Amino acid sequence: MDFDWIAIALSTVVAGGLGAAWYSPALFGPAWMAEIGLDEGDAGPAGREIAGSVFSCFVASLAMAWLLGGLGITGVGPGLLAGAIVGFGIVAMAMLSDALFSGWSARLYLIQVGYRALYLILIGGIQGWFAA
Repeated sequence: MDFDWIAIALSTVVAGGLGAAWYSPALFGPAWMAEIGLDEGDAGPAGREIAGSVFSCFVASLAMAWLLGGLGITGVGPGLLAGAIVGFGIVAMAMLSDALFSGWSARLYLIQVGYRALYLILIGGIQGWFAA
């Protein structure tokens, strides 16, 4: 299978950028920190964490490209739908089990799942667009 590395790189950047915005003070950062028991003073250098997050976005982009290519899915709409199915049908449900057994609040679960589902939808749309 041939991969469109530009689509994968763009998907990775978009997903990582969404994470930076999602967990920023302007969006869900303060609520997320409160839910996990941290305050701004606890936040330190996060180089390893950011690198790991970017790597996970890259792997998700690569996996979505492989999935869409293998299924012959092209176009923005079908790509968005595939991303939603993966995001909500697989990732959100797997994380629900984690949330229940780990004692996460509904708020923390929605913050965490919301980011991952949305970035998978965006990755699917980008991958579908490049494949069309």
